[in-house]
This record gives sequence, C-alpha cells and structure tokens, in this order.
Amino acid sequence: MKKSLLITIFLLVASLGAVFLLLTSGNNIEKTESEKPLVLSMTASVEIPERMQFAGEKIAFDRYDKYERMDRELNSFTYFHSTTLLLLKRANRIFPVIEPILRQQGVPDDLKYLAVIESSLDPRAVSPARAAGLWQFLQSTGRQFGLEVGTEVDERYHVEKSTEAACRYLKDAYRKYGSWSAAALSYNGGQGRITTELRDQRTDEVLDLWLVEETTRYYYRMLAIKQIFEQPQQYGFILKAADLYKPMEFKEVTVSGSIPDLVAFAQENRITYAHLKDFNSWLRSNKLSNAAGKSYTILIPTKESLYYRKGEKPKVHNQAWVIK
Repeated sequence: MKKSLLITIFLLVASLGAVFLLLTSGNNIEKTESEKPLVLSMTASVEIPERMQFAGEKIAFDRYDKYERMDRELNSFTYFHSTTLLLLKRANRIFPVIEPILRQQGVPDDLKYLAVIESSLDPRAVSPARAAGLWQFLQSTGRQFGLEVGTEVDERYHVEKSTEAACRYLKDAYRKYGSWSAAALSYNGGQGRITTELRDQRTDEVLDLWLVEETTRYYYRMLAIKQIFEQPQQYGFILKAADLYKPMEFKEVTVSGSIPDLVAFAQENRITYAHLKDFNSWLRSNKLSNAAGKSYTILIPTKESLYYRKGEKPKVHNQAWVIK
C-alpha cells in the first residue's frame, strides 16, 4: 500500500514537472537567451546572480553568507508559488499608487519592495505585534511620523498617507546611516538597535552585522523579490494581462464634518458598506465623529471598476510581468 502510494505521488510530481516545462520551455513563445527561464523543473535550485543593485547600492554575492542568504530567499519566493503569484497580481493595483509618492518624496523606487515584504501588499494586514497597514507601522511609530491613529481613524491603513509616512521614516534613517540598506534594515530592527549594533560590533557596514534572523533575512528578501518582479517568467511565473488585479478608479469625496452612519453614507454614494471599508480601511468604525473638523478624503470606487468583464484586459503596470 505504501509502495503504491509513493509511486502515485512520484507520477503526480513528474506530471506537474512536465506541465511546468511545457509552460516555460518557450512553446509558442520565442525567447532570447536572456529570456529563457532559469527554473526548468519543480525541484531545480535557482541560479543566484553574481551581483545586483538595490536603491543604487551594489551588492555582490561572492561571499559565502551573502550568497547563501540570497539563495535561501530567491528559492523560497520561486517555489512559494501561490504567494508570489498573488504578490505580482496585487502589485498591478498597488504600485501605480505608491511609486509616484516615493518619487515625489525622493526615495528610491526599489524601496517599494519593502512594502511587499512587510505586508504582502495588503493594506489591511495586521501583524502579531499589532503593526498595521501596507507599511506595517506600530501605533507609536505611526504617530511619530505624522499619522493619525485612533479608534475611528487609523491612517496606518491609508495607502497614500502611510506611504508618505514610510518615506519620512526611510529618509530620516538614511540621513543617520548614509545608506538605504541600513535604512531598510532599521525599518525592521529599529534605529536604536541598528545604531547600537554598529557601535558594539565595531563596523560601519550594516550587512556585516550579526542580527536576529528576521532582520538578517529582511534585506535579502527584498533583493529576491525585486529579482523575481523584474523577470518573473525566468522564475516560472507565467501571467497574462487578464490575470493581474486591475487598478481601481475612484470618485473622491471630501468631508470636513461628521458622518454619523457610514452605512447610510455608502448607500447614498451607491456602493456597499463593504466596498466603502475595503478602499477606506483607515475608517475603523461605522461612524466618523470628526470632532476636530478635520478634512478627510473618502474614495468611492466607480461602478466600472468594481467588475471584471469578459474579454477585458486590465491596464498592465509593468509589461515584464506578462506574456504577450
């Protein structure tokens, strides 16, 4: 019985491998040498690049620790298929929103991959430590960098405002350490910890530090996801334009008073309460008291945006993500 089961499993894996090879071997897709997939089976180890750049900073993978850390993360994302596919799909909606903010704030575009690692591009994500939103701010850090955090309004869940706050944090850390790699690691480990370890371990190179495993892996996870996002087909991720999550279009409603009933507000704007909360997750209650009379902008998705229609091809943010 056990032998029969093992044979069945072996045949199933072999069949999946054959399908994978068919999809990635260039059948009906002409590829140049540089476009050929690096992953040729379900169990092949991924080739590690000799070097790459991240946020304008070069890193080589010839030293054993850098090579092995990149090897771990690149193989992990390559074979964690469902998660990596979902990241690519979500990026088509989220990146067009956050990239212009990074550019406007003078933060390198590559730092968008920090949001990928932090929250899997889920604006409603909450960690076990209660860090929240796309950029995973703790309450205290969110307030420190300009976000309103309360029972009715929590801007850690606001995509644009939390991105601006993340830029303020990263620029502050960059001014302190002089490198984006150190700024990124401090985002995970905290500036106090990074400063202390640089002093105690007597080095000025943050990638040479002995840190807790989560922080040590952090930077290489960003490098790995950047590598896959820039050439997903080489790592076996085959998507069509229709597979990506389409960018949403909104009508903006500015309010400076209270909204005693957000369910009624949603109905007045011809959307469901669920859709209101989905795209305005920073609204944490079923009302907006707004005793201070602040001005808030609420996003109302257009009816056309809410539906996928047969034959519709969502706008593709990065053509490298899809096959023609």
